[in-house]
Amino acid sequence: MVEYSLDLTFAALADPTRRAMLDALRGGERSIGDLAAPHAMTFAGAAKHIGVLERAGLIERRKAGRQQLCRLKADRFTEAEAWLAEWRRFWNARLDTLEALLQEDQA
Repeated sequence: MVEYSLDLTFAALADPTRRAMLDALRGGERSIGDLAAPHAMTFAGAAKHIGVLERAGLIERRKAGRQQLCRLKADRFTEAEAWLAEWRRFWNARLDTLEALLQEDQA
């Protein structure tokens, strides 16, 4: 079993081309050629981006004849969202406290 980390997830998401490829995959399975086309890149260039997304566990790739098809793996996004939700709760609590202090100061 391969173990993925949030470091790999966020590193993969740091690149705008890879985020655009993930957006394209929201519509369903796509070939690497389809994912490369909007970025005017070669198949090899797109395959490198796909490799990063695959190593991060964000997508899976399969062969169908001569094509390599990619699709999203939703469970990795769920883990990243859970991590972000913890920080969202933390900062919301801090900002709520700040707001209460500012309101007290105004009164």
